[in-house]
Amino acid sequence: MYIAMNRFKVRNGSEADFEAVWKNRDSSLAEIKGFREFRLLRGALNETEGYTLFASHTVWASQDDFVAWTKSENFRAAHRNVGTTKVRYLGHPQFEGFSVVEGA
Repeated sequence: MYIAMNRFKVRNGSEADFEAVWKNRDSSLAEIKGFREFRLLRGALNETEGYTLFASHTVWASQDDFVAWTKSENFRAAHRNVGTTKVRYLGHPQFEGFSVVEGA
C-alpha cells in the first residue's frame, strides 16, 4: 500500500474557497487502477504565520499505481485548472509519499 500526501498552507480567509475546489472537482480517481481512497484534512489555524494547514492524501495499492496515474491523461485533466482559483497559498504544496509498513 502507498499513501501520497500533499500539504497546503492556505492563507487565512481562503479556507472556504480551498475546500470548495476539492468538494466540487470532477474526479475520475475511482476509475484509476490501484486507487483506494481520498481524504482532505484540515489542520490548525496558524495565526502567527497567517495560514491554515491542509493535507490531501490518496491511498493506492502500490507506488507503481500512483506513479502511473501521475503520468496519465486523467492526472493532467485533474490538474488542468490549478492556479486559476481564488485560493491564496503560502508557498507551494509539499508532496510526501509513504509506503505502508505491513504488520507494524
